[in-house]
Amino acid sequence: MSVQYDLEGQKRAYEKWAPIYDKVYVRLLADGQRKAALAAAACGPDILEVGVGTGLVLRYYPAGCRVVGVDLSVHMLAKAREKVRDLGLSQVRGLVAMDACRLGLPDASFDAVTVPFVITLVPDPEGALDEMRRVLKPGGEIVIASKMGAEGGFPMKVETAIAPIVARMGWSSDFKVSRLRAWAAKTGDMSVIDVQPVFPAGFFKIVRIRKARQA
Repeated sequence: MSVQYDLEGQKRAYEKWAPIYDKVYVRLLADGQRKAALAAAACGPDILEVGVGTGLVLRYYPAGCRVVGVDLSVHMLAKAREKVRDLGLSQVRGLVAMDACRLGLPDASFDAVTVPFVITLVPDPEGALDEMRRVLKPGGEIVIASKMGAEGGFPMKVETAIAPIVARMGWSSDFKVSRLRAWAAKTGDMSVIDVQPVFPAGFFKIVRIRKARQA
């Protein structure tokens, strides 16, 4: 059975968010954005950022990187292009409107794929991860920054209670690291190698998923 995506609905929502997104999230997400960018840069210079949005993460990539950013929303990308121009971000080589589940990019072309605070917004996360794996070089990493739900105990009960509030912000208490581990296990060549809590108080996490090197 095919999965139906409301891409046009998402585009309309992002169009409304574009003018105010930075004001809402710039401080809250900064620690996770910076650490995700640096983790990706440690893998090599060629980086794909999926869900680049208004470009809040772009400033954190070192100057020697070659970054391509993709996003579903042309309105978000317009804000990102303004940042690239105003801040002189020469490490950004391209910003393109693209669906995360249908990346029009060559196989094995990036050292890392950064996914900053967007994985829970994708209608088909596993499908998007499949595409990221395809464009990732052997030995490269998918670096995900996101709200990750607790796996059990009292924290999970609290998150279940506040799930409706969290959902309005685009995060999901139901999306857990175990879901990423399950996806990686099915691929045969991907593995979760690190889960790092980030500000505020570990509410967000950075998950690194590495692709095996070819024999």
